[in-house]
Amino acid sequence: MKIAVSGLGRMGGQIARKLAEGGHEVIAHNRSHGPIDEAVSYGAIGAYDKADVVSQFGATPPIVWIMIPAEIIDSELDDWLSILPPGSIIIDGGNSDYRGDQARADRVTAKGSTLLDIGTSGGVWGYENGFSMMTGGNQAAYQTVSPALETLSLPRGGHQRFSTNGSGHYVKMVHNAIEYGMMESLAEGYRMLKEGPYTDIDLAKAGDIWQQSSVVTSWLNDLTRQALHENPTLEGIQGIVAESGEARWTLETARELGITLPAIQASFDVRLASQAGTISFTTKLLAAMRNKFGGHNIDGK
Repeated sequence: MKIAVSGLGRMGGQIARKLAEGGHEVIAHNRSHGPIDEAVSYGAIGAYDKADVVSQFGATPPIVWIMIPAEIIDSELDDWLSILPPGSIIIDGGNSDYRGDQARADRVTAKGSTLLDIGTSGGVWGYENGFSMMTGGNQAAYQTVSPALETLSLPRGGHQRFSTNGSGHYVKMVHNAIEYGMMESLAEGYRMLKEGPYTDIDLAKAGDIWQQSSVVTSWLNDLTRQALHENPTLEGIQGIVAESGEARWTLETARELGITLPAIQASFDVRLASQAGTISFTTKLLAAMRNKFGGHNIDGK
């Protein structure tokens, strides 16, 4: 199928490449030109402005997958709506706040097109392992883009549609909040090994054995033990841990619903405290984990 990918960052670039190598006709667009040139090298069609993206579809309504930060999704959506013809499908694949999705969908509908929110997980490993994609929005539009989602799922990923607009980002938001808690628990446990009564425990070896069919066997633990094998003392890692919004939004929604989330709240508070200077082996390991699965900077930015 023909599909445009706009925003060729850490994940957007992988999505464009996986689709192009999977036999889809990919139009690659980005604010700066370097990532477009790279996309052309693996078979995508370069489009250096939005109008060029639209022209590549001819008389066919475009399908545009947008991978950009949540803070600029509204202005970016307005730009696209000013030039896309009726019948287009727009995919918001970033981590946008689900609470604004219905209003965004209404703006798109008013222009005769359709918005899907597809929360996308897989980090910098999605190209190799497959992405996990959580969709909200129109069923027919979801079916239309499913061939692309099938390709992006390979070999071990998947995709599901949940409900109306916002539900995909909502499921992804809660996923990321859970991720915060899981990461915090692992990091605290490794700190207990490091600073406990046995000073000669090899943390990476502990991670190795935990990864061999124990109850805490997981991809996160696998990445953690890899980080410890590569840098046992976490040298050069400041221990400042960023929060990208999803846990904050989850906690805000939980308060509105009268739901308590003590583990997620505690993990969120640790990240905020690290940004204010309260760092430890725990926060350094959290930063190392984020770097391993998402390519995030180890300085917390």
